[in-house]
Amino acid sequence: MAIIAVYNIKGGVGKTATSVNLSYMSAARGNNTLLCDLDPQGSSSYYFRVKSKKKFTAELFLEGGNSLEQSIRGTDYEHLDILPADFSFRNLDITLNHMKKSRKRLKRILDPLTSEYRHIFLDCPPNITLLSENIFYAADMILIPFIPTTLSMLSFTKLLDFFKEAGIDRKKLFVVFSMVEKKKKIHQDMMRHFQGRKRILSTSVPFVTDIEKMGLYRKPVPAHLPDSKAGKTYTNLWEEIETELLHRFE
Repeated sequence: MAIIAVYNIKGGVGKTATSVNLSYMSAARGNNTLLCDLDPQGSSSYYFRVKSKKKFTAELFLEGGNSLEQSIRGTDYEHLDILPADFSFRNLDITLNHMKKSRKRLKRILDPLTSEYRHIFLDCPPNITLLSENIFYAADMILIPFIPTTLSMLSFTKLLDFFKEAGIDRKKLFVVFSMVEKKKKIHQDMMRHFQGRKRILSTSVPFVTDIEKMGLYRKPVPAHLPDSKAGKTYTNLWEEIETELLHRFE
């Protein structure tokens, strides 16, 4: 069992596409899988054509228990459930701030679900906030979609510094290069800079229209276009991640 957070300080780096496609791949391999959409924009929920209950709020989410479990929805795919986001999730940090042991609240909420789901994915909002700290403590693996540019490197360095200061295990962090355009020299140079380092996944996600069009067909790429370059990439990426999970958590 593993909780896998898909996170980056920056927005627009492919977190939701990564969350949707990898959670699908996990389920397609027969693993009971839950995708928690923690971003108030609700993009993962949109891709799976699922809406939250009208009375489901940030407060109820943080209560956990029956309120949370009753809000989990099935998807069109076997073994794959989703906890859809609600716009009130924009207030999660405010609500957490008024709770005791607020930095480990998310872990307490998710722990009862680990007996039912082999993998729990967290599609995370950007920035470093109290919710982010909860995610860092709760996750077994933190997968960082990383566009290979200088600004991405700056953000990643800040994240490493934060983990060091907070005393959080940096071995949880894994980088996957995202939205890669191999014709761009800066992308090539940055990927070479990281080549051979630990916890840098070898499978990179290309910048291709099949991923951009997910919002039109509202399906995971491997389900809609399994033989496409993007479909095969997510298949390979999940195999690599699954191997890492087996080595670290089994």
